[in-house]
Amino acid sequence: MEILLRDSVKGLGKRGDVVNVADGYARNYLIPKGFAIASSAKLAAQAGAMKQAAEVRNQREVAAASAIASTLASVELVVTARTSKDGKLFGSVTATEIAERLAATASVEIDRHQIHLAEPIKTVGTYSVPIRLHPEVEVAIMVSVTSEE
Repeated sequence: MEILLRDSVKGLGKRGDVVNVADGYARNYLIPKGFAIASSAKLAAQAGAMKQAAEVRNQREVAAASAIASTLASVELVVTARTSKDGKLFGSVTATEIAERLAATASVEIDRHQIHLAEPIKTVGTYSVPIRLHPEVEVAIMVSVTSEE
């Protein structure tokens, strides 16, 4: 069955795409959930308009994310924490704590899910932490973890 996607569906396509899917998938999931509508000749113009609107919205989002990235590029966070004698933290520095510190120091609200830490920081040192503001815009900030004395 040929359908027009009203919203982006992971693994299938983006808003405005005309795709061919199994009849049951379209009738039982995509159409009832509002992700798609059955395609027809009349919907071709609507598909083009949806793609154009999505492209304009994506350009605005990339521009906004780039502006935030330029602000964050010069930010260096300093986190002090209690440590043992060999430099290991008694706790850890997580993405949530980094997001809170960014809001306090740089006045930029970042969701903790945009901060990509492979694992929480558990030792003293300087770390480069990547932040993905948009699928096309990523910036790395420096986080220095120091011992509380």
